[in-house]
Order: sequence, then structure tokens, then C-alpha cells
Amino acid sequence: MASHGPEHALLTDLYQLTMLQCYHERGMTHSASFEFFVRKLPPQRNFLVAAGLEQVLDYLEDLHFSSEELEWLRACGRFRPDFVDWLASLRFTGDVDAMCEGTVFFADEPILRITAPLPQAQLVETRIINLLQFQTMVASKAARCSLAAQGRLLVDFGLRRAHGAEAGLLSARASHLAGFDGTATVLAGMKWDIPLYGTMAHSFIQAHDDETDAFEDFARSQPAANTMLIDTYDTEAAAHKVVQLARALAPEGITIQAVRIDSGDLAEHARRVRAILDDAGLASLRIFVSGNLDEHAVRELVSTRAPIDGFGVGTRMNTSADYPYLDCAYKLQEYAGHARRKRSEGKATWPGRKQVYRSLDADGRFAGDVLTVVSDTAIGEPLLAPVMTGGMRLAAHLPLAALREHARAQFTSLPDDLRALDTPTAYPVVVADALRALADSVDREFGAPFPPPNSGELQ
Repeated sequence: MASHGPEHALLTDLYQLTMLQCYHERGMTHSASFEFFVRKLPPQRNFLVAAGLEQVLDYLEDLHFSSEELEWLRACGRFRPDFVDWLASLRFTGDVDAMCEGTVFFADEPILRITAPLPQAQLVETRIINLLQFQTMVASKAARCSLAAQGRLLVDFGLRRAHGAEAGLLSARASHLAGFDGTATVLAGMKWDIPLYGTMAHSFIQAHDDETDAFEDFARSQPAANTMLIDTYDTEAAAHKVVQLARALAPEGITIQAVRIDSGDLAEHARRVRAILDDAGLASLRIFVSGNLDEHAVRELVSTRAPIDGFGVGTRMNTSADYPYLDCAYKLQEYAGHARRKRSEGKATWPGRKQVYRSLDADGRFAGDVLTVVSDTAIGEPLLAPVMTGGMRLAAHLPLAALREHARAQFTSLPDDLRALDTPTAYPVVVADALRALADSVDREFGAPFPPPNSGELQ
């Protein structure tokens, strides 16, 4: 049997299929609306960044059960033959409304809505959460690194310790969207035109009998893009070797672009190396650092005015090491023309199909959001827009460069207090009277009232 990749319809939870069989038997195929949202922001996160929509739309457009999957379903003994036959023709024919990738959002604000026949809208839950949760989590972490770097070069170095190949690839995309300048992941460069950056491994140095020979071999092999890793043995001694090599290669038109420091006291080594390079007249040769960095480490290095031109950030960003998941959900909000509401203790939801309106202050900064039903209007810009109708995209996907520019504009509009890395700041998200009235109506129809979602989270 072929290995199962992300494109398989069976990359889902078992309960999606058991529910689908019951829906099929009962004829429950009326239109349903589900929304994806985050219940609460992680501690110390003042905002999140929407990401992953492109992969969701790709998945929905291609959704089908292969002959191999259908054969396995028939043989596994869990499902009835007529249901498996019905799955053979299942395709996504619904509508999708979503926030543009790179949009900043807050708790309880839907960033995507699926409206489709109930079996279709239900089946896609697992993969949609999987795609949106991961890229949004990484983009939100990467945005914090970008704010901390204050314009310095940022490169994604995280593939090798990512939680699987897909995670490494998609984190390269999400981090670039959120402000990283490039990645070391080559396939991401091919797929999305993300600029590629790379240096050399310590093993390259160790494989040579002489450190200077290693530097020279690499410079001659990569004359237009070379960064010398100088901390394999003695960082400052290696910097002096780079100076001598730079002088020797200059008559041949070969320039050494940068050095990389990957261990020790990065700030202190950078200061010493900068002095060595400047004394030799190599002021244009840049210093790049890496090694267990995150937004806090980057901020500290920037705040101490260490002469560092760029940062390689990997594991802690790609895995969002401090908060490696989002408290997110994909919940039924409407079925067969009636608003629905989950009222579980601590997990109650606002019912109905919703829209988010955002207002700006006189300086163009975010001033507050309004969460309301789609039939209502509010002051500000509506953030969710149609992106798919009848299972077909309404437009070609936006280039990643355009999404990156949208994210940059969003970060520019962040109030200063939301940029803080350590200080939790509540952003005003107001629940409109129309949505509160709908919640009251649903409660009267389906049972006793229950406290509003995430009590204290929204006003």
C-alpha cells in the first residue's frame, strides 16, 4: 500500500466517517456553516496572525476518496457498502469565507467559515484545523521575532527539528508570510519563491585539515553567496583567518559576504569579531548569528546593541516552543437555516454566521473590533470575504509576497502595547447587540441560557 500523504481523504479522525455514515442514513444533508476560531490567546500573546488558507483551499478543491481508500473502507468492516459507494462521488461543493492570510486577529473571531452540505462541512473539520492551527501558530510566533528584530535579517533555520517534513515546509511559508526574510529549506524556495539562505556545517570545517582551507574552498565554490561559520574551534582566531583570506581573494574578485557565529556569548563574540573586521577595513562584511534563538533572545541581542546584522531562528519558532498549540475549534454555527450554539461549560460559542469589523484610530492603528452576525453591519472594515463558491476558488491564490506585504501593513497598524512580548494587553473586541440577541434566541429555542463564551474575554 502506498504511504498516506496529506492529500488523502482518510487523513482524518474516525469519528468524521462514523458521523458521515449516520448523516447519510438519516438524510441529514441540509446546508451547514462551521467556523474556525481560537477560544483564548496563549499567555503573553497579544494577537495572532491568520495563516494556512491557501493549503485549505487546495485541500477542498482536491477532496475525494481514492479507489485504494474506498477499497480499504469496504474491507475494514466498520462501514456499510452503500455508504462507501456514496463516498466515491463525494466532492466539496460548498462556500468559504475567510480572513486574508497575514491578518491580525483575536480570541473568538472566526478566520474561516465553511458553508456546505452537512456531510461535506463535517468531513473537512480535522484537516482544516490541522492546517490553520499550525501555520497560524507559527506565523504568530514568527511575527513576534520579526517585531523583536527591528528590521534585521531573519532566516528560518528550523526544518531539521520540525515535527515532520510537512511541518518544516509549512513553517518556512508561515514564517516568511509573517516577516522572515528567507529560509534554509530549499523546497520552500522552489514552491513559493522564498529567498534561500545558507552557510555551512561544522562538519565541513572538521572535514578539512585546516580551517583556512575550508573557508577558501567554500568561497571559491560559492563566490557570490558565502557565509563563513567561524565558531567551530576559536571564534576570534577564525575571524582573523577570514580577514587574511578576504585580502587574498580580493584581487580575484571574490568577496566574503558574512560570518556566522553559532555558539557562546553571541553578543560578546559579535563585538570582538566586528572589531577585528573593522580594523581590517572589512566594515561591509556582515555578522550573522544563530543557536537556540527566539523572540526574547533576539530582543535581548538587539537591546544590547550587539553588532549583529541577522539572525537564524529555527526550532523555537518552528515548534512555537513556549506555546506549541492554539486553543482553537471548528464549530457548527448554523444548520438547515437555524443558528446553533455549543453551550458546554467553559466552551460555549456564539451562534450563527458571523462577521468581524475593525476600526482604526486617527493614526491608522487598530482601535477595536466588533463581532456580529453577517446580517448586521458595524463601523469599520469587514475582515471575512468570500474566497470559494460552489467548491471553486473565486480567484487565483495570492502570491506569498503579496500576503507578506499585507501582514507587514497589519503589524504597522498594531498599537504599541500589542507589540509587547511579555505584557498581556487586552484588545477591545465588542460583541454586537444583534449577536447577543441571537444567542438569547437560540438559548430559548434549545434550552436554558448559559454564560457567554470565554467569560471576561469579550465585552
